[in-house]
Formats: sequence, C-alpha cells, structure tokens
Amino acid sequence: MKFNCKKEDLLEAVSIVQKAIKNNHTVNILDGILIQVEDKVKLTGYDLETGIESDLESDVMEKGSVVVNSRLFGDYIKSLPDGIVTISCDDRFRVTIVTGETKININGTSSETYPKIPVIDTNDKITISQKVLKNMIGNTIFAVSKDDTRQSLTGCCMESNGSSLTMVAIDGFRMALRRADMGSGFPVMNFIIPGKALSECAKIFDGDSDDKEVIVYPSSNHLLFDVGDVRIVSRLIQGPFVNYNSIIQKNPKSVMTIDRKKLLSASERASIAISNDERRSPVRLSNTSNPSVLTVCANTEGTNTEDSIDISMTGENIDIDFNNKYLIDALKNIENDTIKMEFNGSQGPCIILPEEGDDFLYLILPIRR
Repeated sequence: MKFNCKKEDLLEAVSIVQKAIKNNHTVNILDGILIQVEDKVKLTGYDLETGIESDLESDVMEKGSVVVNSRLFGDYIKSLPDGIVTISCDDRFRVTIVTGETKININGTSSETYPKIPVIDTNDKITISQKVLKNMIGNTIFAVSKDDTRQSLTGCCMESNGSSLTMVAIDGFRMALRRADMGSGFPVMNFIIPGKALSECAKIFDGDSDDKEVIVYPSSNHLLFDVGDVRIVSRLIQGPFVNYNSIIQKNPKSVMTIDRKKLLSASERASIAISNDERRSPVRLSNTSNPSVLTVCANTEGTNTEDSIDISMTGENIDIDFNNKYLIDALKNIENDTIKMEFNGSQGPCIILPEEGDDFLYLILPIRR
C-alpha cells in the first residue's frame, strides 16, 4: 500500500473518522482507523454503532489496506509540516509516514478482522438541506436522555408526515421539538436515531450554505447519511418513541408573551447564584406582585438575584420553579425575539412556543417545592 496526499486533506479526513472512534474500546481493533487504498483512498472509523467513511483526494501508487491506531496516527499527522505526505505499508503492516525530512514508522494491524460497516440499500433516498438538518439537530440534541434504561429516549425521533419534517428529543424532564416545512411530496418516515450519531453528523454537515444537501438512505435497522466525500452510517433505535403529542397541554391556564433575550439574560444571571444542587436552588418565575411584570429570581445562601421583565399575560398569575439549565438550554436555541410561554399551574409543564406558527416547541417540567 502506498499513496501521496496533502497533509491538510489527510488531517481533515482523520479528524472526521475519529468522531466515530471510542478511545480504549474493549475491542482493540476498533481503536484504529481503517485505511483502504483501491482506485481511491478511503478512511473509516467504526464503533459498532456509528461508522464514518471519508474519501481522501490522493495519488495512489500501490493498493492495499491496514488498520492504524487512531490516536497515534492522528497525533503524528497533526504534528507534520504542511506539504505532501507519503503513506506506505509493508507486508508486515509496518506503516511509514514520510514528508520532507521527516520519517515516522508505526505498527499497524491487518484489516481482515476489522468489522464491516452495514451496507445500506440505496434504492430509497431522502434529500434534505444540510443546513436545515444541522440546525434541527443542534436545536434538540441537548434534550436527549442519558439514561440507557429507556433506550428510545437516548435518540431523537425524526419523522415526516409528507410535508413537514419534525425532530423531537425527550429526557423525562423536558422536551425539545423542531419542525421544518419540506413541501408537498416529501417522503413519510419515522426513525429513532441515536444521539451520538446525530451529534457527530451535525459536526460534519455544512451549516452555512443553503445549497448543500445530505442524502439519507434508510433501512429497517440502519440509516446512511451521504454528503459526498463523507458517509455516516448509524444503527437505528427500535421504538416505539413516546407519544409526545399526548403530553402537550391543549388548554393552558396562563399564556405569557415575553422578550426572549431579556428572559435568557435574567436566567443566565440567576445561574451564577445557583449551586450544583439545582433542585435546592431553582430559578423562580413569578408575576404575583404585578400581573404585567415577571420577576426572575434565584436565592442561595448569601446570594440572590432578581430581574423584572415586562410581559403580556392572560389567565392566572404564575409562581413556579424550574431547573435553570433546562430553561437556558431552550431559550438559547430560539432565534425569535419574542416568545409565548404557556403554563398549567405551578405543578404543570411550561411550554415555550413562537408567537405565530409551530416551528418549535420546548416543554419543561417544574420543580416541586
């Protein structure tokens, strides 16, 4: 095996496939990057759940394959000066890296025992804007559950009714929902995708261009995201997902309209006073003193903050406590200047919505006093 390539191209490909590699994996070969040289060079990282392949622009001189330790190989490539790098491997899987006056030798491993990434049938495909999907992931991924006892909640539900795409994450204490209009004739689908895979996808997708697309190829157990030179294969979590529509209150007792930035700023100030024991030191939202003014406060031993924000309110006054991190996570992932907040008493969930439309919905359970 032997090929030439630019150091910056190689480093980018290594950085991409490393996103799928867990350090100190119990299966030693999965600590490595698979390098395959045929008519072109392909790098692969795989942890048995998420696999990432990256094509590398290169000049192929000799075909072959090898597995190299991800951390060691990546650190060496990162340390090299800019320029052309020559990578070669002998029949004992000894990998040589040469550029300029630098020569590095590392021991590789045969690729024969490297597990195969599932092959996805590409007959069915779904085309989505990379920017749209990246934003939807970023706006919901923080609410994915870390509790493995409820497997379906460790992923995001991505579904379509044929005209709009919805992504939902729930961790048992909050829900994050984003919706995008996809136009008529969009494929109907319903998948639960692991949070880790979506998080890595979001790092790879282009969030700046409106023109770049990702092609999604589904199967019964896996999903393939194809952006051209990079492909991400993820296993699917078998459902069912929570019936999230059933937990959205339909007739709130209170509806408040408020400036999002002011509420976010007040919440961030309150978080300075709040200790790590969030249940003992929640943020308190109340308009009992003045129905047209929301007081945002946090009190801990020796420290307290209080902000007053003008609001528009219909229905009952509120006096309710929240985990401040949950409130901040939702507010930071909204761009609208003004938002609507719906309440159902001090024990019911708070729902955050746009003033008009249904592009997003965030639900937060209160903390009982």
